[in-house]
Order: sequence, then structure tokens, then C-alpha cells
Amino acid sequence: MQRLIFPLVIGHRGFRSQFPENTLVSFSAAIAAGADMIELDVTFSKDRKVVVVHDDTLDRTTSGSGPVYKMTLHELRQLDAGKWFDDRFSGELLPTLEETLAFAADTGARINIEIKSSAWEPNTPEDAIERRIVDMAIQKHLLENILISSFQPGFLENLAALQLHPEYALITGRTKPHDIVDVCTRLKVFSWHPHHETLKQPDIEAMHQAGIRVFPYTVNTPEDIHRLVTMGVDGIITDDPALAVSCLAPYRHARSIS
Repeated sequence: MQRLIFPLVIGHRGFRSQFPENTLVSFSAAIAAGADMIELDVTFSKDRKVVVVHDDTLDRTTSGSGPVYKMTLHELRQLDAGKWFDDRFSGELLPTLEETLAFAADTGARINIEIKSSAWEPNTPEDAIERRIVDMAIQKHLLENILISSFQPGFLENLAALQLHPEYALITGRTKPHDIVDVCTRLKVFSWHPHHETLKQPDIEAMHQAGIRVFPYTVNTPEDIHRLVTMGVDGIITDDPALAVSCLAPYRHARSIS
């Protein structure tokens, strides 16, 4: 049984509003700001290494260009993943998941790993990305500190079939299935991550009745933070964890989770 402070503050790609997203410096800053968990994104490189990057292409957040899956890890590690945000972060590297889990092990940080849909392989090979993530988490004794999420239900179904796996979550966009509670219940998710603009209080109440937690994204204003916590969400995924920690201070309390 773990005890966490709710509502949780989950740093979206680290501390994305002030640091280059999905980098170790961003993750460190989020933890320093008081985030309870860090959200990050993973996919495969050409040589099937699990790398931390949001986009399917490199153009926006690195000095490279083109699809991530067309470059080896060695090639990806030659790119600058910080200068695009600010010259102060020149030289930041695109992290591997293994490095990020080492950071989590060293700091005690909890990690929400979003598997990008582009990494989905319907034939589920032995080294499918979801299996690789679980293997790494087991090796580093981090299963209890990890939450895996995806828009792709197939990843979650595959995780459920493993003998050991961390908790997992379904993400939905600006549209969601009308039977979203049934979908989440069937998948046996720990949490549901909806776009915050689509979220209604009856959705939250129905999820709670099913024993499912609700973590909306991406919540970046005091008004939205207060609105959502008043509605009863269990946490928020935010680009500005420092702001969220400040806004949520009056509402937070320890709660045990199984």
C-alpha cells in the first residue's frame, strides 16, 4: 500500500513551460518544483532502442530532422535537444528510457510513460516496446513507481497479459467513446487521462464509482486547475508543475492506494 498526496501534480514532459521538454534537465526541474510524477513519451529508434521524445519526427525539438524511427540511437545522440528552447540548454541530449529510469531510481521520482501510437506493432514481437519497458522497470525495481499510458488500447491489453506489469492508463483526445467508463473498466486501467476541456463532472463520478482515477491534461491556468479540482479530479497533468503545486496546496491530502 502506497500513500500519495492527492490531487497529484504530474509534470507534462517534465517542466515543459520553462525547460526543453522530455530532457533530463526538464525532469529534474519538475521534481524540484514539487511534482509528484513526471509524464514523458517514448518510441523506438531505428535500432529498437527506447528513446524519450514526443513527436514522431525530430524537427521541432532537436537539431535533427525526419522520422525518429529512421535514425539509430547513436545518430540520435549526436543531436541537440535543448538549444531549440533556449541557448542556455545547448547540449542537452535526447534521453533513453534506460537513462530516465536510472534518474527515477536515483531520485525516487514516479514516472508516467506514454507509449506513442507510432510504436504499435500488431504482431507483438518478443521485444515489443511495452515488453521492453516492463523488463527495464523490473530490472531497476521500479514497477510500483511507474504508470504506463497510451492512446492505443492494444498496448494496455498486452500489458495486462504479462505476469508482472505496472499500472496503466488510457488517454483520450478531444473526442472520447460514449462508453468510456465501460472501455476503461474492460481494460482494467488504473487511470483515465482525458483532455481537460472534454471533462464533465458526471464522467469523473462514473469513473470513481468504477474505481478508476482521473488525471486530465494539459492544465496550465489557475482557473482550470481550481475548476478541475473542485470537480473532483485525482490529479492534473501540467506544463507548469510549480504553478500547480501552488494552486493545489489548499486541497492536498495524503491518501493510500493499492
